[in-house]
Amino acid sequence: MEEMVEEKFRIGNLVEVSSDEDGFEGAWFAATVIKQLSNDKFLIEYKSLRNEDDTDFLKEEVDNLHIRPYPADTGVVDHFILLEEVDALYNDGWWVGVISKVLCGQRYVVYFRGTDDKMEFRHSDLRPHQDWIDGKWVMASRALKL
Repeated sequence: MEEMVEEKFRIGNLVEVSSDEDGFEGAWFAATVIKQLSNDKFLIEYKSLRNEDDTDFLKEEVDNLHIRPYPADTGVVDHFILLEEVDALYNDGWWVGVISKVLCGQRYVVYFRGTDDKMEFRHSDLRPHQDWIDGKWVMASRALKL
């Protein structure tokens, strides 16, 4: 029998975890739930972040305000459009940004509001942005942004 960790978190399930650490605010990192420590605390193991001596993947305690299920699959997106909100994979985490320029060869310039940074990304390093609201994944409609 699979061990239950709250309704949406089961031991071994893929989740995303956020951090309040300087320079990482707003980013979400893939992790696996290892154990429930209390009603609102979990032990997770990151999928790409390593410990200080680089001998293993980093394990950390997180509360339920900093953990969410891995985003729902949005299907294949063949292109993104100008001003579309996306998540960009950078430094092992997903960061929310906006397409500020569409380049050739399935490349895009993404603008990050929090830092005023602009960076270029390949299509494969982007995904449509979704928000976890009241226990559901919500994706803004493209039509609402136009």
